[in-house]
Amino acid sequence: MKGIITLITVLTISLAPLQVVRAFETDQFNLPPEPLADIGDEVSQFTAENIRAAIIKINKQIEVEQKCYSQDRESPRNCRIKNTERLAYLRSDEAVAREVFKRLGYGLLVYAKAGNWMDSHRFLAQPARYKTGYRRSIYSSLPTNYFTISPTVNLYGTSLGTDKIAHFFQQGYTYYRIHKRAMSKGHSESEALAKAVGWGRFTEHTYYGTLVGGVFSNADLAANYAGMKFYEGLTKPMILGGSVRPPTLILKDGTWAIDEELIARTLLKPFISDHLNEALNPSVFAPGLRSSVRGVVRKQSCAQWAALYPSRTKDDFEKATAELRLWNDEAYGFRTSDKFITIANTCFPTNSAER
Repeated sequence: MKGIITLITVLTISLAPLQVVRAFETDQFNLPPEPLADIGDEVSQFTAENIRAAIIKINKQIEVEQKCYSQDRESPRNCRIKNTERLAYLRSDEAVAREVFKRLGYGLLVYAKAGNWMDSHRFLAQPARYKTGYRRSIYSSLPTNYFTISPTVNLYGTSLGTDKIAHFFQQGYTYYRIHKRAMSKGHSESEALAKAVGWGRFTEHTYYGTLVGGVFSNADLAANYAGMKFYEGLTKPMILGGSVRPPTLILKDGTWAIDEELIARTLLKPFISDHLNEALNPSVFAPGLRSSVRGVVRKQSCAQWAALYPSRTKDDFEKATAELRLWNDEAYGFRTSDKFITIANTCFPTNSAER
């Protein structure tokens, strides 16, 4: 039955109108004609506003349930048990993650609310977005990919497609739920993470990647994984970059309080890195598409990168890409390939051209 449902889902997505399956791909090989403004703080502010709104709602529900509990001391025992269970849920990490997801990640497939906002919001800093023209795109040989492409933005010095924000808040929440469910069933931490990452790799092989557009995106997997860490970090401390990051929220006298100092300093920045840049964190392209993409990169993108980074060598680019195989020393599902298209192997040929 599960296989039938999966097949129906894949076929539905494959045959859906283009407007439904937009923003599957992105293109960081082609650089904007002028540097993009860094909108990291604006995106973090938007995220913080939604977290605050989510917590206000949960705290109001806690207040109502607590008042009801206090007034119903003479009510039947089973009613009080339900009331107690409701309060316990509202004070749980699960309730917080779900309410934040509903405001940032909810949507059909790639229609995450945060992703839609990224594509339509008028940012104070400009230019905020860049989308390569069709004829210059790495997807010029596959129009359906180009018409579903998302623009590039700059967050904290990292270039990424707006689709990565959708992955972060939407698929990141799915990772969080898979991991949490596995842990509740007695699986080890490594087993639970493997289940979440395994789901992500499956989606990249199918309806978020190879099956639909011929692209298995390692950057998508990194965004999913970072999003899971974001949701976990809402209520729990975590180690990021070798240091302990305190939780975004804490329970104080039975209600949720926000660490405003943390929000002001490091709400999203620790989760944004070159792992999300598809020119540096290479994708696996289907054979026919791969040769076309390599040709476009060699013909026009190499000159752009050489002009922007005149002192960088092939070894520099190879090292940068190699460092993206893990996320903070954690395996996020990176798929290796001897057919990668990278700045190093395409713009710095050493022998015969790679095919």
